[in-house]
Amino acid sequence: MDKFLYYLVTVLESALSVVGIRATYEQPRYAVVERLGRGVEIRAYDGRMAVETDSHGRQDGEAFGRLFRYITGANRGGDRISMTAPVETDRRLIAMTVPVEQGAAGTMRFYLPRKVAEAGAPEPIEPGVRLVRVPPEQMAVLRFSGNATSEVRDEQARILSEVLDKADRKSEEAPFFMGYDPPFSVPFLRRNEVAVRLPPSGA
Repeated sequence: MDKFLYYLVTVLESALSVVGIRATYEQPRYAVVERLGRGVEIRAYDGRMAVETDSHGRQDGEAFGRLFRYITGANRGGDRISMTAPVETDRRLIAMTVPVEQGAAGTMRFYLPRKVAEAGAPEPIEPGVRLVRVPPEQMAVLRFSGNATSEVRDEQARILSEVLDKADRKSEEAPFFMGYDPPFSVPFLRRNEVAVRLPPSGA
């Protein structure tokens, strides 16, 4: 895609997401296989490919910048890759039963468009940025809107944990955050999610 056109499309997509319109962003494929209490969904996700980097939190601008540079040309092919949703912040950044530890290490992840993954995603050229293949998996997910502060994410993670405990669907994994909108989006129109990866059936 022409560089000017690429950035124009990116700006327009961001502008639309400010008011909750995300139809232009490709998202990972999943099916809801079960609904639990308080809005918790059990989702079965297809396998997918992502690019990730080390992060110090959901609002780590340096981590986001490294990933954004990758999709805008900091890769072996110099390819410009469409932005997708959500941006995933590693599960280590949200605790179920203890306060979030400031500066805790984790990862930030962008999922790549399916066509890019199928064609062979270009290798990153910036240190600390890597490609990862995510296998098919089941996740328990709780969606919410508003400002996703650390306190709000912790509370949503606590609710998710309570629902899973009650349904006897425990996981040894810790929850993580998935954000679908830029920080300047209208708060009540935002799509935020806390999620936890579940063990394979029969495990």
